[in-house]
Amino acid sequence: QVQLVESGGGLVQAGGSLRLSCAVSGRTIGSYAMGWFRQAPGKEREFVASINWSGGSTFYKDSVKGRFTISRDSAKNTVSLQMNSLKPEDTAVYYCAAGDIPTGSPGSYYHWGQGTQVTVSS
Repeated sequence: QVQLVESGGGLVQAGGSLRLSCAVSGRTIGSYAMGWFRQAPGKEREFVASINWSGGSTFYKDSVKGRFTISRDSAKNTVSLQMNSLKPEDTAVYYCAAGDIPTGSPGSYYHWGQGTQVTVSS
């Protein structure tokens, strides 16, 4: 059974930083493309960042480019999202996902974590 568990969310002021982690059990993360998505109340889940199987290619939502960094750690079997210069509009529940290809579509992923709340105050 594959499980993804996010951690690292919390409350931070605008301009601050958080690092989210996604621990994967049941399979090596090298078997998957990994993605981060987020969902604010009343809104659809949206793509944030993704990384391919090898970690050699990364992709980002335009509004987070230069602020967020997705990375893999094969030794810990985790994927992380370093979030800097946070803005109030980044407030959402953040979800880790695993799939075959690192697209921006939630439908491309078949394993999901439970989510972790990120709240950015102005």
